[in-house]
Amino acid sequence: MRPLWPPKADILMTVVFAIVVFTMPIWLQPFGAAYPDLMQRFAIFGIFAIGFNILFGLTGYLSFGHAAFLGVGSYAAVWSFKLLSLNIVPAIILSVLIAGVFAAAIGYVSLRRSGIYFSILTLAFAQMCYNLAYSVLTPITNGETGLRVLRDDPRIIDTVFGTAEVAIPRASFFGIQMTGMAGFWACAICLMVAFYIALRITRSPFGMMLRGIKSNQTRMAYVGFNTRPYTLTAFVVSGMYAGLAGALLAVVDPLAGAERMQWTASGEVVLMTILGGAGTLLGPFIGAVLIKYFENIFSALGHTTLVDVFSFLPDGARDVVVTIVSPFVGEGWHLTLGVLFVLVVIFLPGGLTEGFRRIARLFTGRKTEKSS
Repeated sequence: MRPLWPPKADILMTVVFAIVVFTMPIWLQPFGAAYPDLMQRFAIFGIFAIGFNILFGLTGYLSFGHAAFLGVGSYAAVWSFKLLSLNIVPAIILSVLIAGVFAAAIGYVSLRRSGIYFSILTLAFAQMCYNLAYSVLTPITNGETGLRVLRDDPRIIDTVFGTAEVAIPRASFFGIQMTGMAGFWACAICLMVAFYIALRITRSPFGMMLRGIKSNQTRMAYVGFNTRPYTLTAFVVSGMYAGLAGALLAVVDPLAGAERMQWTASGEVVLMTILGGAGTLLGPFIGAVLIKYFENIFSALGHTTLVDVFSFLPDGARDVVVTIVSPFVGEGWHLTLGVLFVLVVIFLPGGLTEGFRRIARLFTGRKTEKSS
């Protein structure tokens, strides 16, 4: 009989992760990333990557179309703000449910194939969704302009409770506007809930079944297991995570655009998961933080900043170092990220978490040798 409560290791992991997330404003300060907008993105794309890892990391099914559910979640949240209420609770619930329905429909078709054929199918569906949102469904999505919340939107629930009249329509949580640090705390709480659910899924018999599918799906089918319901469930849960991330993007910025469905967004979450460590619990979040840091902070480094950084060197040496480093920062941040990704794939196939484990084992081994 399985224990009712999670083991101590899982409780400890959850507590440590909560400390890391909720102290972001402190430990990100030295890195220049402790401002609300960026921390919100760390949390939101952390949710996106953790959800994607449930499908890719546990079952081995590589989807190139998960950005479709991110976009669907954003559109659903904005429509909730427009038609129902500026409160984020109905918006998040609606986004997760609608993204789950879309994932069930797409997964039902795509999971009839595996390997590269599954990946191509998901990519095709995502591009279809992008083009529909960009052109055909403009009455619903507002096309290339994007869907945004307006003052004269009906907002039925807010009208009933007499709270529809607002100077600037912003998402709120029972009167607390989701701007600045309040928006970050909301995203951080959602990240913690998403992480804990992913942890329980991974540790459950369902998670063991998913890992068995990744290991050898054919053998499981031969011994009598019908793997299709499990893969479809994983696909739907992963899509719901993407819907939650899309809803939070709309919460912190009440705007939904078709660009969130582009194939580049789907490729980005793949990079996040592989870079951090596919199949691990913390890896996808680490990958999301790293990529968003490169995108928002590392890309802002310029020639002047490098000169200041290396000002301790003699003038000639400083100029040489700045000349060598310059192509890898600023607009060349993709080059640095590409080099890092290549090194991780070649030397750390398990992602950065594998590197952390190796370092931990190294120090543990030294301590063991000394004690013995």
